[in-house]
Amino acid sequence: MDERAPSEAVIEIENLVAHYGDRQILNGVSLTVEKGEIMVIMGGSGSGKSTLLRHLLGLKKPTSGSIRLLGKDITKISKKEIYQLRRDMGVAFQGGALFGSMTVGENVQLPLREHTKLDEKTMQIMARMKLEVMNLAGFEDLMPSELSGGMVKRAALARAVIMDPKLLFFDEPSAGLDPVVSAELDELILRLRNAMNMTIVVVTHELESAFKIADRITMLDLGNILITDTVENVRNSDIERVQNMLNRRPREVDVDTEAYLRRLTGQKH
Repeated sequence: MDERAPSEAVIEIENLVAHYGDRQILNGVSLTVEKGEIMVIMGGSGSGKSTLLRHLLGLKKPTSGSIRLLGKDITKISKKEIYQLRRDMGVAFQGGALFGSMTVGENVQLPLREHTKLDEKTMQIMARMKLEVMNLAGFEDLMPSELSGGMVKRAALARAVIMDPKLLFFDEPSAGLDPVVSAELDELILRLRNAMNMTIVVVTHELESAFKIADRITMLDLGNILITDTVENVRNSDIERVQNMLNRRPREVDVDTEAYLRRLTGQKH
C-alpha cells in the first residue's frame, strides 16, 4: 500500500454498543479511519461487521457510544443533518441494488436527482463520465438485467461516486464474482482512492481481496475487535482467533448441556 503521512480522522467510533432486541451485537467497539485510507472490515457470520456498517450509514441508532463521520456525531445530529451529510458519502451495496425498472444511466444519476438541481443534460454527462471511469462507456441505455454480475457492481460503484464523495462504503464487493472480475474490481477501488483521495471502508470476507486493497484491516469476532492493523501485522499476528480466521480453522465451541436443554424446552432459567 502507499505510505501516506497521518491525516485527520474521517471516521471515529468510540465504545459503540449495539443490540437487536435483548441480544448484544457490538461490545464497545472503538475504531478510527484516517483520510485517504482504505479500511477493510472482516469477520465471520455473526461477527457484527454488517451491524457495524449499518450504524456507520446511520441506518440504526446504537445503544450507546458515538460515531463521528467527517467531524459530525451521527448519533446526535438530526435526520436533516444526516441527509445533508450523505451528500459527502457514497454507498455501493452488496448485489449492486440497482433499480431494475431504470436504465444503467438513470440508476447512476439518482443521487444527482435527489441532492442537486442540475439540468438533465449535465446529469447525463456526469453519469457517462463516471461510467467511463468504470469501463462501462456506452452501457448507459442498457437495463441492469442485461449486465453481468461484475458490470452491475461497477455500475453501482459509478452511482456511489457520482457526487465525488469524501467517504465511500463498499459492502462485499467481490461477492459472487469470479477471481478475474474480482481482481479487476480491486484495482478499480485502488485507482479511485489514489485519484480522488477518497476514504474507503470495505466490508468483505474475501482474504485475497482484503490483502490487496487494505491499508489496514479490522477483524471482528462476536462483536469485539480482535485486531486493527496493517496487512503485514495482521498476517503475522500471534492472536489465535485471527490465525484461525486467516487459515479457515473452525472455532471450538464448548457446549453447556444444561443451557442447551433449557433452550430446547423453552425454559428461561
